[in-house]
Amino acid sequence: MADTQASLAPAHVGTSGWGYPSWQPGFYPAGLDRSAFLSFYAKRLDAVELNATKYRLPSEEQFRSWSAQVPSGFRFAVKAPDGVERRLGTFEERVRGLGDRLGCVRVVVERPRDDGFLELLLGSADPGIRYALDLRDPTWDGVEERLAEAGSVRVGDAAGRAGWAYLRFRELHYDAVELTRIAAELDALAQSGIETYAFFRHGDAPDAPLAALHLTAPTSNPGARPRRDGDVDDGGAAAADR
Repeated sequence: MADTQASLAPAHVGTSGWGYPSWQPGFYPAGLDRSAFLSFYAKRLDAVELNATKYRLPSEEQFRSWSAQVPSGFRFAVKAPDGVERRLGTFEERVRGLGDRLGCVRVVVERPRDDGFLELLLGSADPGIRYALDLRDPTWDGVEERLAEAGSVRVGDAAGRAGWAYLRFRELHYDAVELTRIAAELDALAQSGIETYAFFRHGDAPDAPLAALHLTAPTSNPGARPRRDGDVDDGGAAAADR
């Protein structure tokens, strides 16, 4: 029988940030220094949302440092700063410091639909960098096809129009039944050839990384299992990410 696992699209599963002392010892071992959190995290999960970038754009050297702490195959989903469309060149130059660990960029948009903003962003963006637009206002409904034309996606849209999807699970706790449902959703996307980024919202308790680990366990969902090629602190940001 042919090996169907080889044909599955990857699902990159992780959490919103990693630098949370309250996850110790529930996820991080007691006594582990915070400077080692990222490397520990990256041995267990293969993706993370990098949130600190929303509040301050780090240097290219900092991005390189984060990249050096994770293995090949790990992916960062970088949260863009507010007003990124006005300094997109500088932002993209910096995030390229992640090298092949750069998975995509998430842009949070709170404003109502603004096609001028959208075209400025899509027209200026490097086509080699994937963008996921987190469009919070319902007036953006129906924009998904335009995003797909540019190779971009809307956060939460699992249709895979651009060949990939970006999903966020915003509850602070999911029970076994809910995790089974999520695993099935990711498996269906993988079977359809849709590469997926899937992240659990962080809280004080380490429910998010434990949920992600549940999905990536070999006995759980094969489609959501992390794939790795060849096998500072923080992405957390002080405020709870929405």
